[in-house]
Amino acid sequence: MKTFGQRATGLRLERMQDSPLWADGVFRNIHPVLPGLRDRQAPRPALRDILLPGGRRLPGAPLPSMDPLDTWRRAPGSGLRATWLGHSTVLIEIDGLRVLTDPVWGPRASPSRFMGPKRFQPVPVRLAAMPPVDLVLVSHDHYDHLDYPTIRALAKQNVPFVTPLGVGAHLEAWGVPAARITELDWWQSYNLPQADLTVHAAPSQHFSGRGFKDRNATLWASLVIETPRHRVFFSGDTGLTTEYAAIRERFGPFDLVMLEVGAFHPTWGDIHLGPANALKALDLLGGGAFLPVHWGTFSLAVHDWDEPAETLLQLAPGHGAQLLMPRLGEPVEPSHGPRAQPWWRGIGQGAPAPAPAGPVPDATLPGPLD
Repeated sequence: MKTFGQRATGLRLERMQDSPLWADGVFRNIHPVLPGLRDRQAPRPALRDILLPGGRRLPGAPLPSMDPLDTWRRAPGSGLRATWLGHSTVLIEIDGLRVLTDPVWGPRASPSRFMGPKRFQPVPVRLAAMPPVDLVLVSHDHYDHLDYPTIRALAKQNVPFVTPLGVGAHLEAWGVPAARITELDWWQSYNLPQADLTVHAAPSQHFSGRGFKDRNATLWASLVIETPRHRVFFSGDTGLTTEYAAIRERFGPFDLVMLEVGAFHPTWGDIHLGPANALKALDLLGGGAFLPVHWGTFSLAVHDWDEPAETLLQLAPGHGAQLLMPRLGEPVEPSHGPRAQPWWRGIGQGAPAPAPAGPVPDATLPGPLD
């Protein structure tokens, strides 16, 4: 299927092979896993658990959302504004430019239109109604971050893409011209033409792959967006790593920090933060207004859908964190973001999901789906 993407070849593959992160035909994490991150005694979720979410893993009603189009027509007074559109998709308005992270408008985080994690509700803004975007960032190639129908639509626009090494092969196969794709290794940078904006690729601790035979065939990364006035950090997907201290030293301090907080599990602590470790990562990054992402959109683990938000609301004061918890589609300016309010409460308990169109194997997952 086209949704699986394309493997890198030729000069693209040669450049990947030159990376210090490449060994034995794949990319790898080079930072040791911190003690206690991965609970080897905890049972791993079964594939059936992921594909058949029920109970409080799904919200019982649509989440409250806002239409940001009117607000987007007015420039942010501070020069920096972020709008969470669901999961890890955020529109960042930064000093007159618009940057879109991990754009996913598709209905499922899956290669199939009929099976796999289904989004709780549509994105607050139709993709066709989005204002022109100056740059698209993709942190890695998992389905909940790199979406085939969304990329096919964005390919028709004259917008550049920045990705980690190898991910450009997928984009090019889906219609994005090679001239509009820049692929970065960790610590490499990209300057947006005719604009005073730089993107830096930085370490994260994760993995990649869209099929059964391409695990770690492309790189994953966190990303820093920098202008003369503002600096923004976007984690992509990652486990807790002290490399965040090195990121702070090179690029901090940050006006806005976006860290993944959902789809966590005790056996995945080396490749997903979860809310508690996200606050530790925030400390390593030197603080900054904290916008949680990677939650409230897909059920990709076995925790309650709102557990990341509730845990953050409880723990954030102890870290002195400036927690931003906007509703879907609600633009916020980090310099004077509103106090976090538990808007997600009272939505109700979800009903069990319908059975997928096909048998569900009762197998144990080797790792998370995303």
